[in-house]
Amino acid sequence: MTQNGPSARYPRVEISSEPTVMEMQAIMKPLLDFNAAHGCPVDLEPVAILLKDENELIVGGLWGRTVYQWLFVEHLVVPSEARGQNLGSLLMETAEEIAKKRGCIGSWLTTLSFHAQGFYERLGYEVFAQLPDSPAPHSRILLRKTLTP
Repeated sequence: MTQNGPSARYPRVEISSEPTVMEMQAIMKPLLDFNAAHGCPVDLEPVAILLKDENELIVGGLWGRTVYQWLFVEHLVVPSEARGQNLGSLLMETAEEIAKKRGCIGSWLTTLSFHAQGFYERLGYEVFAQLPDSPAPHSRILLRKTLTP
């Protein structure tokens, strides 16, 4: 779907209904180049720690990335039948160790008010922001932790 203003000038606006990784990279390139020109070169590295069952199927894990000296934990999933075995703590501690080896000074993440705020606080994370009604009637909670070498 294309959306053009009163005069069809370029660049034009186009909506991608099935965005690709290549499109995301193309969108980000000018920003990353700008950041690099101002002393912030891209150092983004993914972090993936897998939980596998007896059949080697992935049943959960941690997905995130390190960038600009911070670990961002995007997803932490422990299947309900495996909870209570300290797997969440093990995944987080492993990710934090990876981040420290990459020179990170902190870690941050988001959770929902009905998810695991208390779990993260027990691991040393502190709330630094909340976004109400995300999704309503819940809140999105942003937490951070300083990583010590």
